[in-house]
Amino acid sequence: MRLRKFRVRAYRCIHDSGEITVGDLAAFVGRNESGKTTILQALTLLNRDEKISELDLCDEMTEELKEEIRLAEGEFELNEYEIEILKEKFPELPEIKKIKLFRTNRNPKVQYDFEETEISDVDDEGLNSWENFTKEILEFLDTLPNHIRIQINTKLFEEQVPKNQESFDSGMAEFSNELHVIAIEESKILEEWEKIYHKPENQFSNLLSGESQKVALKNFIYSELHPRFVYFSDYKKIYGNINLNEYLRKENEQKQDSIEFIEEFDKAETVRNLFYLAELDMNELDEVKEQPSKCIKLLNTASNRLTKKLNPAWKGDPIHVDLRYNPGNIMSVVISDVHKDGTITNTGLLNRRAEGFKWTFSFIVNFAAETQRSELKEAILLLDEPARNLHPTQQMGISDLLKNLAGSNQVLYATHSPFMIFDYTPGNLLVVELDKRKHLSRIFYDYWNADDKTLTPILYGLCRGQVEAIVDREIGTNSRPVIIVETMSDSMYLNSFDKFLQDPNISMNPLNVIAAFNKNSVLPLAIFYRNHGYKTFVLLDNTEESKQISAQLESNQFSAVQTIFFERDGKKMESIEDYVVVEDYLHAVNQTYEIKLRQEGYSNLTPESIDSKDSKGILEKLRRVWQEHSDDDWGEFNNEEITRYICEKITLEETNFLSDKTKDQFRSLYRLIAERIRQYQNTVTKPDLEKFQRKKG
Repeated sequence: MRLRKFRVRAYRCIHDSGEITVGDLAAFVGRNESGKTTILQALTLLNRDEKISELDLCDEMTEELKEEIRLAEGEFELNEYEIEILKEKFPELPEIKKIKLFRTNRNPKVQYDFEETEISDVDDEGLNSWENFTKEILEFLDTLPNHIRIQINTKLFEEQVPKNQESFDSGMAEFSNELHVIAIEESKILEEWEKIYHKPENQFSNLLSGESQKVALKNFIYSELHPRFVYFSDYKKIYGNINLNEYLRKENEQKQDSIEFIEEFDKAETVRNLFYLAELDMNELDEVKEQPSKCIKLLNTASNRLTKKLNPAWKGDPIHVDLRYNPGNIMSVVISDVHKDGTITNTGLLNRRAEGFKWTFSFIVNFAAETQRSELKEAILLLDEPARNLHPTQQMGISDLLKNLAGSNQVLYATHSPFMIFDYTPGNLLVVELDKRKHLSRIFYDYWNADDKTLTPILYGLCRGQVEAIVDREIGTNSRPVIIVETMSDSMYLNSFDKFLQDPNISMNPLNVIAAFNKNSVLPLAIFYRNHGYKTFVLLDNTEESKQISAQLESNQFSAVQTIFFERDGKKMESIEDYVVVEDYLHAVNQTYEIKLRQEGYSNLTPESIDSKDSKGILEKLRRVWQEHSDDDWGEFNNEEITRYICEKITLEETNFLSDKTKDQFRSLYRLIAERIRQYQNTVTKPDLEKFQRKKG
């Protein structure tokens, strides 16, 4: 049974999630305290035996909670097996493919709704149910002579339906034997009883529970088909040595009675899960532990099973796990790295590994064991941040594990990591966002409409294809030249003025403009592109920091042709903003800040008012002006706001403030870039391009 839609109301911070569609493998993404965990925990209210705490009801909805509210409801789709079972048990009913479960604040039990199927709620004496079965027996007993009737114990038929076939058979056999003893001389009574006792439809496996079709259907689903939500939130860590005496006695609640030998251990579950995956029977181990050869054979077999089950979720070099029995009834967990050439290195106790390694190992042990247990098949698994603390490559290993699980289980999980997002289909990716004013969570099915900051991991994940394109050397070798710039402003100017000038002789169309995250990222980004086959150029400011970047590029075998400083007519310029005539740039500054700083005494700036500043470029001069007005609450000068103003005006074709001189100065920049590209293409050879590229592994 798979959850297809759900809705949560009046639960903790959630007023109303709205109706949300989910797939077989759905990720919930949101910032801290946004309500992801609350969503997962709210779904557990649909479990059969879950209890509702008053503390979980939403404080802001006191008035609404005076009425009955569906706190959690889910629409479930039955699989073919479940549909067939219901057909067999209820042949007279229409085919049931969907059911709705819900739990309210007034009813302690989960309730069922069959919206698409009409089912009778009227008592049906012909229904083959426990209630009608007991009614038939009690009516039969009422026909017996009183001296026999009063001797018969009818407790079995006056209580709830037996829990299982064994209880039913035992109770019925005991009752039948008692009746035969009491009515031994009444052959007619015994004959009638045998007809009832051996009637095929009165066998326990055929009996339903309920006096109407609807009640019987609900009871059958409750006992046989009710979906199960399993919530994972705490992933315990295992260390290297396990004291089996302590483990077997389960005396691990206090530190002095720790299961671990030397090391402290969180809980016994991880040890149990470790042995479960290894299929290691403690009783069998106890029998052979004094016989070294048999003990070694048993543990080798268990170790190989354990290794085989863990490695599918383990990224990087495979590992081998050895379980070793030591004196004092101590079990050691020994880990080795297994390399592609078959060599084994770094063999040692698990507790000697890094904390991240131990956490990863323990998580995979816990999760693999819990999800491989037979009782979790077809359960709906709810995982709260399953990849926390893991390196991205290990996160991708966990994501592979989740994908595999989605065949036999539905998996819903919360995450912050772009590496744990691998399906961008609406319903398989849901965004949880907090309304800070009302402190309420909202779920976005159309996640692209969520807040930009909430979407950060999703956007990083969506751009993974761009990263893969970069590292594909064939793409790099056959791509247009790449020009890396230091700031987003540089990129915006280059693209906007290219469109504005509309000059086919100097168009930037042959280029890919790549904005570095900041100046510190220019060097590694340039090297990365160069090493992956791209013809790479770097455009730099004439600042001291940029000159250092140029020197580092040269030491990393970038030619002088590939490093381009802003210049015009042989004169160096501090920044790309210096290609804009001073009057034109100040127009944009005045338009941007006149309204913003009206209350702080801002007055329009003129070329004369900034020429007096002892600074080289326009940006430095303006920063000096802003520093002089620091006491006037001008804040800091933000050149990117001016960039956006100019580029927006270009887009709107409102460019009367841009002079022909500004256009000519930008043309000179494009000519400089085009000339450097031609020089590079005329001098570089194929071996020069290939010497930086690593061979494909």
